[in-house]
Amino acid sequence: MKDLVEIAVIGGGPAGMMAAARAAELGAQVVLIEKNNKLGNKLLLTGKGRCNFTHYELDIRKFAERFGRKGRFLYSALSVFGVKEVIDFFDSRGVKAQIEQGDRVFPEKGTAQDILNILIKYLEENKVNILLNSEVLDLQINNNNFKLLLKNKQLNAKRIILCTGGKSYPQTGSTGDGYIWAKKMGHTIIHPVPALNPVKTEESWVKDLQGLSLKNVALFLFQKGKKQDERFGEMLFTHFGISGPIVMDMSKKIGELLKNGPVKLILDLKPALSFSQLDQRVQRDWREFRGRKFKNSLKKLLPLSMIPVVIRLSGIDPEKKVDYIDREERNRLVHWIKEMKLTPSGLLGFNWSIVTSGGISLKEVNPDTMQSRKVRNLYLAGEILDLDGPSGGYNLQACWSTGYLAGEKAVDQN
Repeated sequence: MKDLVEIAVIGGGPAGMMAAARAAELGAQVVLIEKNNKLGNKLLLTGKGRCNFTHYELDIRKFAERFGRKGRFLYSALSVFGVKEVIDFFDSRGVKAQIEQGDRVFPEKGTAQDILNILIKYLEENKVNILLNSEVLDLQINNNNFKLLLKNKQLNAKRIILCTGGKSYPQTGSTGDGYIWAKKMGHTIIHPVPALNPVKTEESWVKDLQGLSLKNVALFLFQKGKKQDERFGEMLFTHFGISGPIVMDMSKKIGELLKNGPVKLILDLKPALSFSQLDQRVQRDWREFRGRKFKNSLKKLLPLSMIPVVIRLSGIDPEKKVDYIDREERNRLVHWIKEMKLTPSGLLGFNWSIVTSGGISLKEVNPDTMQSRKVRNLYLAGEILDLDGPSGGYNLQACWSTGYLAGEKAVDQN
């Protein structure tokens, strides 16, 4: 390898692999630098190994809206390499898309490894020089070029595409190194915090429900009696609290509010029924179970593992026959099913966070080229940016789009 390369891409995750391969496809001499012994460590964890690689929303504006006000930053990247282009990209290389519940897109057949294999082949076909086990210790500006001090060598590059990710899942190599280099070069770093994170709760009874997955439930977030957020969908009980899509999507807001004081979560197990409708449903079930004990009367209404917990919370004697349960007791039961209270005590942290909220300020990056507004010939893509969306393939799509655009423009704008 020559001492001076055209483009050095730092970080072998989704954004970095896409950026490097696209730049090389357009004829640039590219080196991809990864500190791990293989590419795509974090990619292999997505979708529990199945890889939810995008979200089926073809309207760019609607897709970007899911990232909040900052989502407009993605307009250009999505218009160049959006959802349709990503699906076509993998389809043309042998992995067909399958749209599943909630418009999440997975490989029809195969896993995250198949997605990774396609990217590695894309890199190899375009002769990207891949340096594994090559940790970048420092990144400096040297005249009009960049000097990279690697663990075992020095490298100079005309242009840099920084795709080192955030701080989520540091065990995969995402340890926030890029923030340090970007800050040293004049960039503003919005304080990184965990996003899409499981939530710890104070209630001890959640341990009894560990592993229970609930579908079609509603979750409401309150602080000082005011509703702050609400979600509908799937959630999961764990030994430490709660997780699952609706919890992960709400976790960022929970973390923000906890800085200002206690918050409460209200879980509605039967959001399709009003209080009165649920009360009538309970009465109907109990007419069928006339003469039976209360503990044996809820199997049509609740998951089996949840019944002992709900009975305990309701305060009704489990041995009492349903014929003798009065209206006040029945009302307590209905309220616990419709308003199960949970008290968040914190988030599980970066070790279990799917993405990072925060990073390089979007004001300092040109959304049309992904080039730094602070440093000429420095491009930024992927999770290192202050941009995070909900679960369901949104964040991976942002990586594909920004990485592809960065790779393209790093070649175009010599």
